[in-house]
Amino acid sequence: MIDGLYSIGVQQGYQPKQPIAFSHKIHAGQYEIDCKYCHTGAIHGRSANIPSPNICMNCHTQVRTGTNTGEAEIAKIYAAIENNKPIEWVRIHNLPDLAYFNHSQHVNVAGIECQTCHGPIEEMDVVKQYSLLTMGWCIDCHRKTDVNTKGNAYYDKLLELHDSKQPMKVEDIGGLECAKCHY
Repeated sequence: MIDGLYSIGVQQGYQPKQPIAFSHKIHAGQYEIDCKYCHTGAIHGRSANIPSPNICMNCHTQVRTGTNTGEAEIAKIYAAIENNKPIEWVRIHNLPDLAYFNHSQHVNVAGIECQTCHGPIEEMDVVKQYSLLTMGWCIDCHRKTDVNTKGNAYYDKLLELHDSKQPMKVEDIGGLECAKCHY
């Protein structure tokens, strides 16, 4: 029982079967579709969100045959639309409820690329949890990552007050405070 508490959300390598054989290797790799086109929440809020069938249909009203799967998998998108049902994707990256993570803060403010945490997603036919996503893993990142200060007047002033020749790390601006990530 107690061992299970320490592993909540810690599923590096987790790679469940999805309801549609969607290949990030084809979409993000071969066709170079930006992650944020489908995962719109990554730039607007806490969750990167799992795309709705409507986002798929932006392309698949014209593209009706899949590179690897023919028409069968794309037909599942049409079925979801016609039946007004969501595609029941299986969540892969999951944090415990006691942890707060905001995608938009990391993507917009820090300029972190999706691959930093999610790995080479553009090479994955089937997505898996690439990184540990543990508290220690996050803290290590906050200790090593320079604050992206370019073009932000707040950070320009902070750098001036910091008065150091060394770049500021995320830990220097409160990135290790418990309440930043825990409620």
